[in-house]
Amino acid sequence: MIHTLFRLFEIVAVFGCASSAAYYLLCLWSAFASIRQDRAGEGVLATQLPVSILKPLKGADREMYESFRSHCLQDYSEYEIVFGVSEPDDPAIDSVHRLQREFPDRIIGLVVCPERLGANVKVSNLEQMLATARYEHLLVNDSDIHVQPDYLRRIMSPLTDERVGMVTCLYRGVAASTLGSRLESLGISTDFIPSVLVARQLEGGLHFALGSTMAFRRKDLARIGGFQSIVDFLADDYELGRRVADLGLQVKLSETVVETHLPDYDLRGFFLHQLRWARGVRDARAGGYAGLITTFGLMWGLLAVFFAHGAPWSWAALGVVAFLRLAVAIAVGSVVLRDRNLLRDLWLLPARDLIAVGVWVASFLGHTVTWRGDRFELKDGRLVRVGD
Repeated sequence: MIHTLFRLFEIVAVFGCASSAAYYLLCLWSAFASIRQDRAGEGVLATQLPVSILKPLKGADREMYESFRSHCLQDYSEYEIVFGVSEPDDPAIDSVHRLQREFPDRIIGLVVCPERLGANVKVSNLEQMLATARYEHLLVNDSDIHVQPDYLRRIMSPLTDERVGMVTCLYRGVAASTLGSRLESLGISTDFIPSVLVARQLEGGLHFALGSTMAFRRKDLARIGGFQSIVDFLADDYELGRRVADLGLQVKLSETVVETHLPDYDLRGFFLHQLRWARGVRDARAGGYAGLITTFGLMWGLLAVFFAHGAPWSWAALGVVAFLRLAVAIAVGSVVLRDRNLLRDLWLLPARDLIAVGVWVASFLGHTVTWRGDRFELKDGRLVRVGD
């Protein structure tokens, strides 16, 4: 009986190794396709659409002020930055005032958003900030996003085509010194972004957006019901992009890559953040998320070695999936994202991948998430505050 079970698990592990290897090959194909597309789209149109940048804030993040400054150093003719906070004593306000003093010629506004229109405070603030935005074209990104001087030109150019409804972009994480922060950055470069590139290739384009950047037209936002329509969703960036795509418009992935400065997570904070993200993806893309079990190559390789009692072929299978996993990490992290710290932290990849298996399992064991100190229950992607 035990021999039969071991044989059964051995077969499952072999299939897991094969499916993981196939997925890694898809990642490599998608990465090189992305490089070719980026090179083909390197020309930047001269037309510069006036744009309102909306940046909802809560608290002071690491390197936040330098990220703000990068938005004021744009080689772009006409734009404004609108910051929004929920509380009049939010620590981020000091940074906004400092920015206004340093760049008096830039249009920099601050909106205090007293109403809580739904569970997602960020989207609630965006709805209230929108009333002060002066331009038809809008761009939303997070407070910790650092950009290059040609960022707006590259992001806004595709929107001169009426068939394009939204522009988003990839990002790389800049880790703090803690282990949790470095694991988070590694996961972005070697796991999350490869999955985005694969989705674009398999689905014939993106049908969602990334919170690192979302540029779109005010009229298209109105057609999907405004920010108010997604004010209770955890994955607001995914929902916004999906709904724009459902209008029959393209969601364009820009060739530019931005940086996000990650908090100094301890291991518990890293795990909770990963769990929140995982449960959000599980609710947003249930089928694809469940299929992730077929992509955990290191786990399947180790299981193959264990259940095959260390047979030479099992070590070969582990070696193949490990080699392909490493190739994906380098191709996407170093080549596509130009993550300068990837090679330094690459030795952490096996630990990060095994933790990812634990997060995947834990994501199915509940529906609660912790977000900025508050606890919510997820119901079909919507947030319900625990205790309300």
